[in-house]
Amino acid sequence: MSILEIHVLGSPILREVTTPVAQVTDDLRRLIDDMFETMYAANGVGIAAPQVGRSERITVIDVGQGPIALVNPEIVSSGGGTQRGEEGCLSIPEIYGDVERAAEVTVRALNAQGEPFEVTGTELLARCLQHEIDHLHGRLFIDYLSLLKRRSAMSKWEKLKKDFPGNRRTVSAQEVAEHATKPDEEL
Repeated sequence: MSILEIHVLGSPILREVTTPVAQVTDDLRRLIDDMFETMYAANGVGIAAPQVGRSERITVIDVGQGPIALVNPEIVSSGGGTQRGEEGCLSIPEIYGDVERAAEVTVRALNAQGEPFEVTGTELLARCLQHEIDHLHGRLFIDYLSLLKRRSAMSKWEKLKKDFPGNRRTVSAQEVAEHATKPDEEL
């Protein structure tokens, strides 16, 4: 397994719609393993293929209930009203905002072995599923912010983006070491 570079805001791939996976291969399973490794090293709870420069419709999630790999995920139902909560993103470090999402979602996908399954999430899992599936459709959490809050976030990002040449973020050895001592924070 290896830690991959994370594409940050400004990288065109983050705004592209991903391509459905025709077949789960050994190469895609290696990608899934690398995505988990990258997500854990970056202290995240989810990461989608575009965030690591890939166009396949794949995301991985672990909100503390065990790792979940989702290939070709689709939300098949949502309910329970809505919940508002703070979100961050590994592709927009240090930027946070309150986003309203469905309180409960059911997602249908393939697992890393290519077998179909469904997962129903509430609270953080529901939020994470929606956030990561948005990535697969070229949407970012900042798209849901009010105009004023989005302008504020973008102003802050203008000051931070110089730290990410080529719109790439390399997870440092320090971040890997810090992950061992901190709870997961960013989607």
